[in-house]
Order: sequence, then C-alpha cells, then structure tokens
Amino acid sequence: MTDAERLALAVEIAREAGEMIREARAQQTFGHRYKSGQELVTDVDVAVDTHITARLEASFPGEARLSEELAPERDVLGDDAPLWVVDPVDGTVNFAHGLHHVAVSIAWAVAGRVRLGVVHAPFLGETFTALTGQGALCNERPIQASRTGNLEHSLVGTGFPYRRDSRPPLMRRLTAVLQHCQDVRRNGSAALDLCDVACGRLDAYYESVSAWDFAAGWLIAKEAGAHTGHLYPPPAGYPEDLYGENLLVTSPGIHRDLGELLRRADAGELG
Repeated sequence: MTDAERLALAVEIAREAGEMIREARAQQTFGHRYKSGQELVTDVDVAVDTHITARLEASFPGEARLSEELAPERDVLGDDAPLWVVDPVDGTVNFAHGLHHVAVSIAWAVAGRVRLGVVHAPFLGETFTALTGQGALCNERPIQASRTGNLEHSLVGTGFPYRRDSRPPLMRRLTAVLQHCQDVRRNGSAALDLCDVACGRLDAYYESVSAWDFAAGWLIAKEAGAHTGHLYPPPAGYPEDLYGENLLVTSPGIHRDLGELLRRADAGELG
C-alpha cells in the first residue's frame, strides 16, 4: 500500500472516530475518571481508541501502535518498524466541557520519521493532512504557515501540564512571551495548535507533550512551511519527530528569536 493510500484510510478512520465523538457529545451519556488523580479521561476516549485500534489492525495487521489509552508504552519509540501514533480525543477536557477544540490525531512513522499525519476536528469541520514532501492541506486545500519575522507582532500558542506542581516554572516563559509578543492563546489541543501554526492562524507554538499529542500536527506544520524543532536537543538516539519535550514550532522568521527568549526565561535572565 502506498503512503497516499495509507493516508486516505487514516482520514476515513479519523472521520469515523470524529462521528463517534459528535454522537457522544449529543447524547451526553459518557462517564469519566481521572488518571493519576489529575488527567481526565472519558468513556469516549477509550471507545474511540478501541475503534481506531481495530480498524488499523484489520488493515495493517501486526504494525505497532502507540495510543494514549490502549497502548501508551513508549518503548516502541526506539524501534525502526512502522508505528501508528494515535490520540483518539485530543482535547478531552474541552470535549467534556462542551468546547469545540477537540481532535482525532493519527500519524504513521517509519524508523522514527513521521511519514503521514491527519488531524480531524469534528466540531470545527476541518481535516488537516500531510504526506512527507508533499505539502499540507486543510479540507483538501493547500495551507501555508505564517511568514512573519517580527516577534513583537506574533501570536503564540501554548499549553500547561495537568500536574499543578509542574506549572510554576512555565510561568516565566509565559511572562516573557506576554512581554515580547503580541499575545498568547491556550486552546487546549496540541494537535490543533500545531495545525493553527500550519495555516497561519498562530505564528508559533511551544509546549511539552506526549508523542500522540503532536506527531501528526508536527508533520502538518512542517509540510506547511513552519520551522519545527525543540528548545533543547532531544536525547541521543531519540527520534526528533516523536520527542515531545520542549517543542518549538514557528514561522521560520521568528524561530531563533523566540527560542532565545524562552531559553533566557528558563535561565531566569529576564526581569
């Protein structure tokens, strides 16, 4: 099967999952619990992950999967074998609260490099897709990242971890961005933040997330012309496309300046 055929099937599966999410929202019958006492997970997360898993296994038997609910073991990230990376409901808190920034994210990687990605936003009516070397699309139309080179006029997206004790150090970064950039948006879905960078709605995005949160959106942003990278180099031997710590994805013209600003904030060099 070609990469294009794989992508077409991934889009079909993502849209099926999106319909499950829409129906669950309409019925309002889902239960929820908290992982590790802080991270919300609903019955819908598990049901959608189960559906995607079954569809992928039927079409690609034996191919490895990393998914947030059913297969979260990260030891597969070091393998060279084909790997599906799935977030069944990116933006679970948004979903549970009736907000629209919710997405299904499906990526496929080989030897640590993401080759295809789809991010489907069922409440926004948008499907973002990308294949390596072939550009990025939203609802089958080409998209392009921002070309701003001015940090002062840049709109920046970010997010915060569920663990409250992990948030205080990040406030230095937030303060620096608020002082030196136009403004900040916190939409609650890393996958959609990356797609917003891909189509120029955001000029930049930074955060630390899991591979399933960002793998598809990372490729979509890269193929749309954004500069994808990290504030600090990934550990030796860890695939960059699947390393979610300290992501920095921006318009090419501000990547260096925003990276320097955030690293200076980390070092406490800003007043």
